[in-house]
Amino acid sequence: MFSVFLVKNFENKMNFDKDLQSIQEARNLAAQAKEAQLEFKHFNQEQVDKVIKAMAEAGFNESERLARLAHEETGFGKISDKILKNQFATRDVYESIKNLRTVGVIDVQRNGKIIKIAEPMGVVAALIPSTNPTSTAMFKALISLKCRNGIVASPHPKAINCTIEALKILSEAAEKAGAPKGLIQCMTIPTLEGTEALMKDKNISIILATGSTPMVQAAYSSGKPAYGVGPGNVPAFIERTANIKKAVADIVYGTTFDNGVLCSSEQAMIVDRPIKEKVIEEAKKLGCYFLNPDEKKKLEERVAKGARLNPEIVGKTAKWIADYSGFSVPDNTTVLIAECFKVGKEEPLSIEKLSPILAFYTVDGWLEGCHRCIELLEFGGIGHTLAIHSNDKEIIMKFALEKPAFRIVVNTPSSLGAVGYTTGLIPSMTLGPGTWGGSIVSENVTASHLMNIKTLAFETRAINEGTAVNSFDIPQFTSRKVEESSPKNFTKIIEERLRARAGNPPVNPLGDVSRKTETQNLGAGISEEEVKKIIKEFKL
Repeated sequence: MFSVFLVKNFENKMNFDKDLQSIQEARNLAAQAKEAQLEFKHFNQEQVDKVIKAMAEAGFNESERLARLAHEETGFGKISDKILKNQFATRDVYESIKNLRTVGVIDVQRNGKIIKIAEPMGVVAALIPSTNPTSTAMFKALISLKCRNGIVASPHPKAINCTIEALKILSEAAEKAGAPKGLIQCMTIPTLEGTEALMKDKNISIILATGSTPMVQAAYSSGKPAYGVGPGNVPAFIERTANIKKAVADIVYGTTFDNGVLCSSEQAMIVDRPIKEKVIEEAKKLGCYFLNPDEKKKLEERVAKGARLNPEIVGKTAKWIADYSGFSVPDNTTVLIAECFKVGKEEPLSIEKLSPILAFYTVDGWLEGCHRCIELLEFGGIGHTLAIHSNDKEIIMKFALEKPAFRIVVNTPSSLGAVGYTTGLIPSMTLGPGTWGGSIVSENVTASHLMNIKTLAFETRAINEGTAVNSFDIPQFTSRKVEESSPKNFTKIIEERLRARAGNPPVNPLGDVSRKTETQNLGAGISEEEVKKIIKEFKL
């Protein structure tokens, strides 16, 4: 059962400090999720897929309501864009994992000499950010249960209610589809102490951390396996051969999507000098406002101090941020753009801003643009994402080979391209920055990252002579049709054969020598006993 009210009932009986309540809740929820997972791990692929499909459909159907809840609770972003994120995190993610084998034999290699078998990891501790609470929560629940894991979520304190509601919807759908009760859990009293206790709990097998840098570092320091993400600070380079109108439109769309809260949203626009004026002209057509030096200084004071982002401006509109900073812009302003000349603490707007604010750099040629992009990534987005807008394939490949980013998106909005919405990347709300960014994963995290794989391996180089089974003869188990030789059908046939043999008495090839011999007839109807009697009675 979705136990989000467990500690609230506990509070009514005894009055404990909040951190102690949070710690106890974490322990209780982890234990309940583990109990349910021990049952869920025995589900077959069809049962698992039925559960996942039900969850995805339920979350998709509630996308709009959850988007409104998230916006009301956090104050971040735009409802329309949050709807799209919720739909993406359910429908698109489901479509990307629905055919993934996560139960039993998932692959057969080298003519049956290598057999890959999937095993669940256990219970996932999922840290949920305030910037994308409902979409990230549903995404992590789907990829966790797809691999027969349980999940316990720790929501951001600013997004507790919407995260709880999102997971409650998926939990109820999963249980109606046959999943064990208690498989999906969410903390109602998230504190640093409680989240730390959750990550270190004996019932937790792995941590899926999306959130602030300190929280991700805590995940890696917990002693448990963990997937963490890093900051983005995505640079977008417009090279002189680019379609300028499309490039500017893509960057403006990317940085304004949900008011810039995605870690993959554009943070800086780097422009090749020959096209600078045309880029500025196109940007102004789209409502971008270029700051004068005095306005830039006021914005810097409000956005960042000492290279630390002011959380008050995260996910707010350009108009709101301008008013907050003490200067006026037109009501239809979409993006605040400030011309910058350096990267680092001396240039506060060169940090990741998570809002519709862009640092604007002018460079002479692609090589200087290359160096500027590297500077920005190294200042706060190493390993994450870079966007390039160009029609020169050689330059595009040069950027791909040399830039310290694991996602280089081309001629598309970075915010949605990096997560896999406008590109062929795996749909994901957790983007790994690799070892460059302090993470063990450099890909878009998905279900395949949340299952263990064990291997059945037959001998290929004999040490000693002798007759022994040295592979699974695949044609023996499947027909010659390609579609029937898939791991799915191979597993099914093996399971059917095992079930057929279950409970059968062992077969002795020599027969049962202890069994009494039945009376046999000898000659014309004379039995063996009758012959013995005749011999005994015979007298010479």
